Amino acid sequence: MSGGGLLVAGTTSDAGKSVVTAGICRWLVRQGVKVAPFKAQNMSLNSFVTREGAEIGRAQAMQAQAARVEPTALMNPVLLKPGSDRSSQVVLLGKPVGEMSARGFFGTAGGKEYGKGVQGGHREALLGTVTECLAQLRGQYDAVICEGAGSPAEINLRRTDIVNMGIARAADFPVVVVGDIDRGGVFASFFGTTALLAREDQRLVAGYLVNKFRGDVSLLEPGLDMLEDLTGRKTYGVLPFAHGLGIDEEDGLRVSMRGAVRESVVAPPVGEDVLRVAVCAVPLMSNFTDVDALAAEPGVVVRFVDRAEELADADLVVVPGTRGTVRALEWLRERGLAEALVRRAAEGLPVLGICGGYQMLGTRIEDEVESRAGLVDGLGLLPVRVRFAREKTLARPVGEALGESVAGYEIHHGVAEVLGGEGFISDDDGHGLDGCRVGSVWGTHWHGSLESDAFRRAFLREVAAAAGRRFVPAPDTSFEALREEQLDKLGDLIEEHADTDGLWRLIESGAPVGLPFVPPGAP
Repeated sequence: MSGGGLLVAGTTSDAGKSVVTAGICRWLVRQGVKVAPFKAQNMSLNSFVTREGAEIGRAQAMQAQAARVEPTALMNPVLLKPGSDRSSQVVLLGKPVGEMSARGFFGTAGGKEYGKGVQGGHREALLGTVTECLAQLRGQYDAVICEGAGSPAEINLRRTDIVNMGIARAADFPVVVVGDIDRGGVFASFFGTTALLAREDQRLVAGYLVNKFRGDVSLLEPGLDMLEDLTGRKTYGVLPFAHGLGIDEEDGLRVSMRGAVRESVVAPPVGEDVLRVAVCAVPLMSNFTDVDALAAEPGVVVRFVDRAEELADADLVVVPGTRGTVRALEWLRERGLAEALVRRAAEGLPVLGICGGYQMLGTRIEDEVESRAGLVDGLGLLPVRVRFAREKTLARPVGEALGESVAGYEIHHGVAEVLGGEGFISDDDGHGLDGCRVGSVWGTHWHGSLESDAFRRAFLREVAAAAGRRFVPAPDTSFEALREEQLDKLGDLIEEHADTDGLWRLIESGAPVGLPFVPPGAP
């Protein structure tokens, strides 16, 4: 028997679909329900590698952790990784299958064929893939909580939709629409979203969930009653604005774990000094969640920068990953950041390059794959040559660095040839050393390495010594425990402020019968 399910849609992007989905997963698993997350199609530069070597969105990996299950490619069968405003790399079932324009992917215009019959405009092939993945999850779990994308009322894309009402209708799943009241206009957004859907789609829209409410809920209740009178649909909860709440983001410039919402209470530094970390906000920045573990440390201040002057007081500069290494390198040079990084290295001040950032710190890049720019000079801070391979490296390595155990994940086309310096990380699998170090300049392809607590503390001690700061890492910061604490807070939000009995009825029995049609419906 297939498990039940629910689709969490939103009035807009960033309405809170990801956190609500994670919160429902954590609430359900605490009730003893075997639950899995699912997002048919994701567009994000923040991705993760599963144990079987599949690339999926980081938000789905976080939701899997909320559900206390191992993430798999089934949970995010289609991932789009933007390479420009008009094209994206298509990752299908965890593996890259090529680049495609937005017109080719969403429209009826033809395009190159990329793997197993998936072609521009061929919605049926993709819908078949995602429904098969969802069916497999439903066979393995008691419940599957799906996350939509953007808004289900994007009428220009409805014919090709496989992630909102397309998947809800294919699975006959009820839909709850989340609206961010902090932005304003939430009642109009709820009503308008419903009224722009076809009759067959409206049949599945069970109701609404208000997110990020500040103030006295009793003042909101008359509006909720009027909304129910207008639409015939109830509101399944009003979630309060939660300060300092952070999870892995899909996109945006936020340090998710502790700081990016600068309203959270932060523990004082253990030593006499704080440590200032500047992250270069390069174009097409990917997996900027790498610095979350730094932001979680008491006394570490993380900020994103795009001007050379902002590096002046930084104790550590991080050059993060990117989906456009050559483009990001040009950007660093245009803004004077490249010259500032070279000066820092000459002065013995710490610089860390991660993945694409590591590649930029090398001497030369040969790219006939990503940018097709050919030979490009790097910053020359590390004796490393990089050649872009057509096959993408996807791995979950473990190893040792600075005398401590370290784990991470790799997502890159660039293959590094290290010609000198010191190896940075020793790989337990016998593949030798990853990365390179020269003085106070470090580089590695491993994302997520700073989440290894002992290694992070050892690294920060070296950074503090090189920067001349009397900073001392806290001896007991556990990034894993902090992440679990955040996920429990999401579960608490659902348990304490949502109609959990109503949500469970939807998951188990589907949308209520006889929901009224709200005119005018889809064009």
